[in-house]
Amino acid sequence: MTTNITPCIWLDGTAQAAADLYLSLFPNAKRTSTVQYPTNEAALGPNAHMAGQVLMEEVELDGNPFTLLNGGPQFPQTEAVSFQIMCVDQAEVDHYWNGFTANGGSESQCGWCQDPFGVSWQVIPRRLYELMSDPDPQVVTRVSQAMYSMRKLDVEQLERAARGA
Repeated sequence: MTTNITPCIWLDGTAQAAADLYLSLFPNAKRTSTVQYPTNEAALGPNAHMAGQVLMEEVELDGNPFTLLNGGPQFPQTEAVSFQIMCVDQAEVDHYWNGFTANGGSESQCGWCQDPFGVSWQVIPRRLYELMSDPDPQVVTRVSQAMYSMRKLDVEQLERAARGA
């Protein structure tokens, strides 16, 4: 049996703009499909105002499929669901963080942020997991404390905390 899991992000009329942002940030990204609402307003019921507009954008972000659905205002985004990006270095952390928080996005804490569409992302350097796996519990405690004080994660500050500096 083959199971494919594709996250579907419910948005309120911003699927095209979200797709454009994600395609600009992720390597090897592509739009795989755009689906429009039918033009027959009578068939759409409460969504009659969406006739002919974009219903879904399907994108692939570095090999990962996502569906962006213009479903309406009924289900706003929360941090209860987030997408984690494992970054190779600080430059990559900065790239995603700055891209998501610009133009109406917002910072949270411990590497979490929201993009301008309210979608939550965890922008995490791989080095954090390496430091948190250190066999010395004092290192883990210092790194954890440093992480809790940050919004965007800073690899150099995490390294200094690990060293006890």
